Amino acid sequence: MFVQQRVFNACLKHLKPRISHEQSSIIRATVQAQSVRHKSDSKDASKNTGGKVKGHIIGIDLGTTNSCVAIMEGKSPKVLENAEGMRTTPSVVAFTKDNERIVGMPAKRQAVTNPENTFYATKRLIGRKFNDDEVKKEMQSVSFKIVRASNGDAWVEANGKMYSPSQIGAFVLMKMRETAENYYGSPVKNAVVTVPAYFNDSQRQATKDAGQISGLNVLRVVNEPTAAALAYGLEKTNDKM
Repeated sequence: MFVQQRVFNACLKHLKPRISHEQSSIIRATVQAQSVRHKSDSKDASKNTGGKVKGHIIGIDLGTTNSCVAIMEGKSPKVLENAEGMRTTPSVVAFTKDNERIVGMPAKRQAVTNPENTFYATKRLIGRKFNDDEVKKEMQSVSFKIVRASNGDAWVEANGKMYSPSQIGAFVLMKMRETAENYYGSPVKNAVVTVPAYFNDSQRQATKDAGQISGLNVLRVVNEPTAAALAYGLEKTNDKM
């Protein structure tokens, strides 16, 4: 892991002295992904991949407001641009009156005219119960309907159909996966996803579920603050953290 950290530090220096939190988080996740590839004896890797990772591995920052995806090209990280030419994609999912699903910037653009069927910040609901204090707080601030699922979890509703936060997250992950596949020109199956450090086991599992729904094999779930700390350390001289 020490070698991976050194590579991570060197990679970030090739970008810019100042990078966004999303990019630092996602680059950290991508370096973690490369670490998984070389650790066939890893418990998590063995459980998810049978001890060997095949194919491309991408790093995804599934953010509350925006999401992004990155890859490692040799020893250099690359944050990929989406179809709109942006490195970050709004974590917004919407359904039209005809139940057409829209994700990303197109969904964000139509939010004003379709507020009740446009989902955003659903990451705050993932893995939470309907009677959770955080859910009650969100119900007062969002334009869409938050409902109770049969198991007591907090879900959302559009056009009379209920969706779990994991499903909404999966739609965003599909968009990130599509961005990576357009870049590679081939299918992508493996990913490392970042989550907030405060996420509990239920929220982490729900994030993994989102990955599975999207067709991704989530190799690891990585805490976001680690990247911010490493990025801050890059401003020190002589690579001293």
